[in-house]
Amino acid sequence: MTTTESLDCQTPHDPYFRPPSVPMIDSPCIKVCILNAAGDHCIGCGRSLVEIAGWSDYSEGQRASVIADLPQRLLALRTTPLPRAEGPRT
Repeated sequence: MTTTESLDCQTPHDPYFRPPSVPMIDSPCIKVCILNAAGDHCIGCGRSLVEIAGWSDYSEGQRASVIADLPQRLLALRTTPLPRAEGPRT
């Protein structure tokens, strides 16, 4: 099966299905969704939970503004240690 054939058989039940009329929205998501210690920012993409939830409703200007801030946020988020999980060690 070629790539074209596999795309032709997508259905609305496929989690990656997107009707051709629906444009893709650029997103900084890297599919590494881990919250920081405060639980308010993703250390994968750097966005706040509010930004993640509203991303598809943001204007291009709003998304560009957030994306411009991400390098500094990510540096800060990734240099702050995550809390250790409580429980027995194996």
